[in-house]
Amino acid sequence: MGATRKTRGLLIVISAPSGGGKTTICEHLLRKDPRLVRSVSATTREPRGQEREGRDYFFLKPAVFDRRAKQGAFLEWAQVHGHCYGTPWREVRRRQAQGRDVVLTIDVQGGLSVRRQDPRAVLIFVKPPSLGVLQARLQGRGTDSRETIRRRLKNARWEMSQARAYDYSVVNDTLAQAVAQIETIIAAERLRTPTEKKQRPAGNRRT
Repeated sequence: MGATRKTRGLLIVISAPSGGGKTTICEHLLRKDPRLVRSVSATTREPRGQEREGRDYFFLKPAVFDRRAKQGAFLEWAQVHGHCYGTPWREVRRRQAQGRDVVLTIDVQGGLSVRRQDPRAVLIFVKPPSLGVLQARLQGRGTDSRETIRRRLKNARWEMSQARAYDYSVVNDTLAQAVAQIETIIAAERLRTPTEKKQRPAGNRRT
């Protein structure tokens, strides 16, 4: 009997407004599921604390990042607070070829860019129960000024209006429930045949 061909891994995008819990959810998913792996992003900012090259980020000089962006090396990229961040195509494809399911925790603009680049990507939007709850969470972090919170809430309204472009929408009322729902989504997506993935309808699924 010949060798079994390794199945190409999924590309999973998890987006949420700032303070919506996407990073915490992703950390729980990665701890529980060995097939999942987070994509390592490239950035122009300097390393912080114990961050290591290739584990936390690929740290690039601005000129190098700009050149690679122009060459189409990034699945998506954006400038945030004066620094550039991008998802290298090569890193994503390498992990998928290993049969790993790659998780990106990125904003809505990045998620929509990924959908244009790879229609088979699985897009999951994480919503707060309400803007009032989101505001309370942002204030509870104690790291943002009033103006910053106001700006984040304004951005959140726009991002939530774009949730219809995603495949799934999950309400992060409790962390355990949100994680469980996304685990169910991933399990279902793993059962889809290659033909079904190519014929993915655009958005509007809900959990």
